[in-house]
Amino acid sequence: MADEVIVDALPYIDHGYDDVGVRESALAMVEEECRRYRPTKNYLDHLPLPASSPFETPLMINEFERIQNRLPMETLSMKRYELPPPPSGKLSEVSAWQESIENSMAQLEHQWVRSLNLELMLDYGTEAWKSYLEVFTAMQAKAQIQLQHIKKDIQDVNWQRKQAQTEAGEKLRALEAHWVLLVSKNYEIETECVELEKVVQAAREQLEKIAPPNNGETPPTEQTNGHVPKTESNGNDGADSDVDNDIDEDNAEEEEQDESTNET
Repeated sequence: MADEVIVDALPYIDHGYDDVGVRESALAMVEEECRRYRPTKNYLDHLPLPASSPFETPLMINEFERIQNRLPMETLSMKRYELPPPPSGKLSEVSAWQESIENSMAQLEHQWVRSLNLELMLDYGTEAWKSYLEVFTAMQAKAQIQLQHIKKDIQDVNWQRKQAQTEAGEKLRALEAHWVLLVSKNYEIETECVELEKVVQAAREQLEKIAPPNNGETPPTEQTNGHVPKTESNGNDGADSDVDNDIDEDNAEEEEQDESTNET
């Protein structure tokens, strides 16, 4: 259940995001959620601390110790670029002069190396820079190709999302129209049922007014279950009717004869 993703928005078919007040309403909801959410504990407690010791150099270790001890940072030392003479108390010592000479030789060598690097840069710096630019251009072209592939993949994903959401939107619209149709039909049926109930009630009231009183007794009604009651028959109904017709004819002939005899 935790891995399920509930999609409650279809940006390719939903509308109204650019309406006035929608963005402000969304931001207000986010601010309200941030104001109500107050974490009571560190949510990173279950994670181990990152192991940074393999990447620490001696210089970094010393600097971290200095920061932890709240010590001021040492200023940049320019002593190596100076050519101080021996102290006044050691002017007669050979070792002091030897140290000053070695320092001056080191400074001289450093300046010679700098000048040599400048000469090498003048001779080969242009070609080296051109080579670097060629490598950089090749790297840039490769990165551009990768970028185009990534953009194409993103466009394909967006196209698939748009197609899927468009199909889902059509289904949703069809289902919504069907739902509206069913609701309308149910409403019409309920309205007709109410009207029929009114008609039935009016007919019952009219029958109660027309029917004569029966001393408070209601005539027994035969349970027919919605069918017309049938009379029993033994199959001789047709014969009995023929006999009755013959008797009626004989009586009529006798009456005619009596009338004729009376006249004579």
